[in-house]
Amino acid sequence: MKKAWAWAAVATLALTGCGGKQDAADTDTGGAVTCDVAKETRVGIATGNSTGVYFALGNAYAEQIGASGGKLKATASETGASVQNIQQLVAGEFDVAFSLADSAADAVNGTNSFTAKRPVQALARIHTNYTQVIVRKAAGIKDVAGMRGKRVSTGSPKSGTEVIANRVLTAAGLDPAKDVQAQRLDLAKTVDGMKDGSIDALFWSGGLPTPGITDLLTTAGGQVQFLDITPVLGDLKKINPVYEQGTIPAATYKSAADVATIVVPNLLLVRENLDANVACALTRTLFEKQPQLAQANAAGKEISLDKARKTEPVTLHRGAVKALDDLGAPK
Repeated sequence: MKKAWAWAAVATLALTGCGGKQDAADTDTGGAVTCDVAKETRVGIATGNSTGVYFALGNAYAEQIGASGGKLKATASETGASVQNIQQLVAGEFDVAFSLADSAADAVNGTNSFTAKRPVQALARIHTNYTQVIVRKAAGIKDVAGMRGKRVSTGSPKSGTEVIANRVLTAAGLDPAKDVQAQRLDLAKTVDGMKDGSIDALFWSGGLPTPGITDLLTTAGGQVQFLDITPVLGDLKKINPVYEQGTIPAATYKSAADVATIVVPNLLLVRENLDANVACALTRTLFEKQPQLAQANAAGKEISLDKARKTEPVTLHRGAVKALDDLGAPK
């Protein structure tokens, strides 16, 4: 049975209703798309760090897929996020993957972290990721260039956070491999390091609010502060035009003021040869159950039909196109 290791590794609510034979999703045969999944099918969803938004939304999404009453079920698993997710998606270890749009663009173009074009497509654009850069006040870091020689968590290996962290550092004139003491840690370990003083600064790319960041600012707010990284935005857009300026509202983490930062959209990805009816059902559930996803994490409030098709340069899967057409998503 496909991905049995993943099912055992993460106990989630998505396991509800898994009676009967569970089978892997079929390969697309090119027929008409009906959105009907005819046989018992279970899909694996690659999310991200356990204290991040991908994990919260992914588990809620898996639960809602299972609760929809059809033959499609899902299980969400913790992963290292974007780049790793795409690699495992292509390898067949997962069927759905959360990813930052910049990493997804790299995958379809065969650039940066990917040495060849990867056969992935999108179900939809979902929420926005905010690049959250926090420094310990005692470290004396005033801008990104000031991270030289400092202990900086650049995120989990092969994560979208690591991709954007390295690009931000490079845009500030630093060599991520030489000029900082890079700590390639997941968010939970990063937060612990910020609390105990073993890490001077962290990068995190995630939705709002991210539980791990809430924890850090709640328990060590007097010792840390956000860093404005928008001065490097111009150089980042030369690398990939998906980067935009955004704002972390003060109310998000009960901070003293809004924080200017750099944002990037998120996409839900599948293999391009995934059965179109499965892709259609997955997309339909994403939007029909959006209120329940928003209850799991506030980032789910951003999931909107208005932006669903905005996945360029990643092509929408034809099953997703059928679902979005049926749902009346603007073209």
